[in-house]
Amino acid sequence: MSLLSIKNLNASYGEGMVLHNVSLEVPQGGFTAVIGANTAGKSTLLRAISGLLSNVSGSIMFAGKEILKMPAHLIPIEGIAHVPEGRHVFPNMTVEENLFLGAYSLRAQKINLAHHFDEVYTLFPRLHERKQQRAGTLSGGEQQMVALGRALMLKPKLLMLDEPSHGLAPKVVEELHQALVKIHKTGQTILLIEQNTRLALSVAEHASVLQSGELILTGQSKDLLSDERVRAAYLGI
Repeated sequence: MSLLSIKNLNASYGEGMVLHNVSLEVPQGGFTAVIGANTAGKSTLLRAISGLLSNVSGSIMFAGKEILKMPAHLIPIEGIAHVPEGRHVFPNMTVEENLFLGAYSLRAQKINLAHHFDEVYTLFPRLHERKQQRAGTLSGGEQQMVALGRALMLKPKLLMLDEPSHGLAPKVVEELHQALVKIHKTGQTILLIEQNTRLALSVAEHASVLQSGELILTGQSKDLLSDERVRAAYLGI
């Protein structure tokens, strides 16, 4: 059963078309990756899902509801958390304040967030150690933990990550790899956009290749990892 079902999605910035009739299924509880080069349109795909683009057409069904062109501020309320490329933490706010903002749409429900914080701090103990530290003073890897933890505070139905390994040291990328595996094992549905093909295909169950705005390959990650076209174009093998 698909939690997210995208059909014939087109997206553009002005007159420049970026996505061309993209169709993608993200199963409930699954871990799906979209890989491709820098200009493939991967980030545009997530921006379209998050309601951040106006020049879009097609269909985006989420949990059985059409969300194409839904106002961006309502998307998190539907249960979609988007971790953008570049982290975008609030530098002058503490780690804990940044995490608290992730649950803003839950405040009206008067939910006790203590358990949400506990889960994030268990996943990333370093954030607990630095919870009163300003986010802007953290390392790049720690800021990525804040961005991911902030998204998890929403308790999302769908967690979307845009290039989470970008600019991070190999050791930190491995830590991120392990964290994503742990998050998925809790039953979390994940859509990962990643230029690090080896990382993406090693953690995801299903994957698609986006090239010049078109999906050209879709299948099990293990099959794509052994596909000669993927190995030549994205793994340098």
